[in-house]
Amino acid sequence: MKEKTRKQYEARAKIAKAMAHPSRLLMLDLLQNQELCVGDLTEKVGVDQSTVSKHLSILKEVGLVDSRKEGTLSYYRVTCGCLDGFFSCMETVLLTDLEGRKQSVE
Repeated sequence: MKEKTRKQYEARAKIAKAMAHPSRLLMLDLLQNQELCVGDLTEKVGVDQSTVSKHLSILKEVGLVDSRKEGTLSYYRVTCGCLDGFFSCMETVLLTDLEGRKQSVE
């Protein structure tokens, strides 16, 4: 297997940085199974509409979400099917870390 280039690692870092916010992770989780408009996301995430729009713009810029227009509304969806596995991996890391921390204080 050939070695990754610097540009590939920079692209990965850009995606990781785009995901590095709790509201954006929540939005990605919500959008995995259904399309939602900004109004729906605003209600579910609990922040104002301009903040949701900014988060969506960041996610769209790196290719994690896409949108389609329907009348005056834009509906957003996740563009890849691998996020569930990524989130499962993150949960495994969190649980492993928690177990390690518990053992270190016992």
